[in-house]
Amino acid sequence: MNVCLDSLLVLVLLTNLALLGSSRFLGCIRLAAWQGIAVGLLPLLVEPRFPHSLILGAAIVSLKGLVFPWLLARALRTANVRREIEPLVDFTLSVVIGLAILGGSLWAGARHPIRVGGAEVPLMLPAAMATMASGLLLIVSRRQALSQVLGYIVLENGVYTLGLGMMGGTHLLIELGVLLDVFVAVFVMGIAINHISREFDHIDTDELSSLKG
Repeated sequence: MNVCLDSLLVLVLLTNLALLGSSRFLGCIRLAAWQGIAVGLLPLLVEPRFPHSLILGAAIVSLKGLVFPWLLARALRTANVRREIEPLVDFTLSVVIGLAILGGSLWAGARHPIRVGGAEVPLMLPAAMATMASGLLLIVSRRQALSQVLGYIVLENGVYTLGLGMMGGTHLLIELGVLLDVFVAVFVMGIAINHISREFDHIDTDELSSLKG
């Protein structure tokens, strides 16, 4: 079980770095989908209790691996953009910062390991912390609204992973409620992206300052 759990957490960490270094929106959406699938499979390994974990895992995989990417891809087609242009933080520098975040997270994880099922899982805390920090970095360092929506999803993945590791399990109704909140947020953000694109012919959030006055 630990080998499979570690493999999923490594996938989460790798997708963080790939998201920070990618400028192509479609590629970023696919990376976020893979990360969502990995996060969705975690309950089956952290708390293998059926049908609780199976229902929760299926809900997360369906929303984060299928529904969210579909909504974002639809918004991408409507906005008619293909890549992030001139982010606030360069892609190479973003990856360097991501590596620094990863190093700090691994250090923290070594000092405060999380136990799952009586066994230490050294990558659980680093994966959660690095994912939250990477999501925040995507939100504050990108100009395009779609990248910021992806950052929000990544941030939520990190929060969920941290809660799963710290609690050693999940409460189905609470987690489904959180998923519903995230679904509504992404849906609303997708609508906002469509309106921004329709009014301004782009989804660069910096240009929203023109609404002043």
